[in-house]
Amino acid sequence: MDHASDHYAPAAGVATDDAGTLHLRGRWTLRYAGGISDALAGAPDGVATVDARDCERLDTLGVLQLLRFADRRGLAYSALHFRADQQPLVDAIEDVHDDRPQRKREYGVGAALERLGRAVVGNSREAMALIGFFGEVQLKLLRLVKQPHRFRLTATVHHMEQIGLDAVPLVALLSFMVGAVIAFLGAMVLADFGATIFVVELVNAAFLREFGVLLTAILLAGRTASAFTAQIGMMVNREEVDAIRVLGLDPIDLLVIPRVLALLAMLPLLTFIAMLAGMLGGMAVGAFNLDIPVAAYLARAHEMIEIRHFVVGMVKAPVFALVIGLIGCLEGLQVQGTAQSLGERTTSSVVQAISMVIVIDAFAALWFMQMDY
Repeated sequence: MDHASDHYAPAAGVATDDAGTLHLRGRWTLRYAGGISDALAGAPDGVATVDARDCERLDTLGVLQLLRFADRRGLAYSALHFRADQQPLVDAIEDVHDDRPQRKREYGVGAALERLGRAVVGNSREAMALIGFFGEVQLKLLRLVKQPHRFRLTATVHHMEQIGLDAVPLVALLSFMVGAVIAFLGAMVLADFGATIFVVELVNAAFLREFGVLLTAILLAGRTASAFTAQIGMMVNREEVDAIRVLGLDPIDLLVIPRVLALLAMLPLLTFIAMLAGMLGGMAVGAFNLDIPVAAYLARAHEMIEIRHFVVGMVKAPVFALVIGLIGCLEGLQVQGTAQSLGERTTSSVVQAISMVIVIDAFAALWFMQMDY
């Protein structure tokens, strides 16, 4: 055993014909770690190249030691010569062998401008990707008209149940509570003017125009967009999306369109439920705290509320549904195959969806105000 070990032990020697070439032989593996260190420590000065093609075996430890030897001697990695079957291992270890400490965060005007520029470029790329993805989904939706067999009814109904029915209790409860809070705040201000009865118009108009659709969209942006990203992202990690493509199927047809159509169908219905729940919350506060009888509250609402407020709120619901669905699915398809990437994309989908919903709602409010509608 000792003789065999000596035979396989790493060794390094200088060629007689070229004093600058260090020839390696033996097994440069973890088992002979001590011999590797001794062989490299005994290498003469003035080594210009290292020839490892005569090594019988070479593993991660051997390559790592050679790369570090090259660093210590100031040799370029191109001066290390390996066999063709060893080169893939060397390339893989070369990328990760030098664990440099992370650069400290720089502070100052220049560093701040650099981070701002990178953020602007990154956000512009995300915006362009979203626009391109919207165009692709729109094209595939139009294709369903000519090829209706591509439509996945079962998957669409399944997502409608998850998105709509399962979210009804949460949407109704939160809308009811927010309606009650708005009624309290409105009564606190209007009571100073003896106009408590105007709480009816405040609550109803606020929920019909803004809060009903906005609360629903924000809840679904956090609940549904993250679910879409996590579900599709896990399929990307498990290479199921690649398998779908190999089978000749379109991931957009199977994964994206059913989810987007389910959102387009359910978000307006959830918005309607949120409107009713919010107005009921205001009516409850009016009946129990503001001495406004239910009959009087309903009569006032019937007289003063206009149908245009309801139309304004409902028109925005499909737009929000499309934005939430596209962002959630796009971020899921952009997962890179790691758990870290999945978490980052899920967080990004929620942030983007909520931000886009609020921005679109703000521009819509300004537009309807300018149109006096």
